[in-house]
Amino acid sequence: MEIPFSERPGRHERHFKRKIDNPLFPRPLTHYSDDDLLEVQRLDHEEIVSFLDVLKKLVQQAINLQANEESQVVLDLKAELEKLYETACRLGDQQENNKAALRDLLKVIMATVRSHAGGDAKAEMELQQEDLARQQHFSMLEHDLVVDLLDTEGLILEDELAAVMLSEDEQQVSVALTMLDAEQRLLLAADAVRLIEKNNLVDDEKLKRRIALIRGDN
Repeated sequence: MEIPFSERPGRHERHFKRKIDNPLFPRPLTHYSDDDLLEVQRLDHEEIVSFLDVLKKLVQQAINLQANEESQVVLDLKAELEKLYETACRLGDQQENNKAALRDLLKVIMATVRSHAGGDAKAEMELQQEDLARQQHFSMLEHDLVVDLLDTEGLILEDELAAVMLSEDEQQVSVALTMLDAEQRLLLAADAVRLIEKNNLVDDEKLKRRIALIRGDN
């Protein structure tokens, strides 16, 4: 029996698929079994179960907030909700409802934070800037490559980064590159050039265009 890939894979299965028969990777997957695929799918499922448990606890914390709750308690809960939203974006299956619930909770928390600001104009401006930065960050998190690169557990290893940037969808790479400064992009491009030279792919037009994208050539 051949195990099918998930329609909406989580981070473990996504990285598993990146390496299949990909010579650019230092450790490509040239052979794998159903058991190998089932294992990464199991890991992704366990992360969903863990996420739902944390989500339930944070929802309860939000419900239990008092009108006069200490500011630090509110801010700590906000930070946990933002962190959990990033986790939700890495998960497999359909997480849109859970992400919407987290966004709604953050709106409620931010309303509480504003009430603590007491109408201070400077504080309100800073909160508006924070709201905008959060919206921009959440928008970036809709790209699988971005969330996988931000993954604190680091499934994408340092020596795999160039291979990932050469192999992934161009739109995903374009968004991910915005997280790097000019010097980091040049270093990454140099790694990518060495990689395609090592694999005798210097004449591959698609890879040459990807190098130019990474470098930021006009």
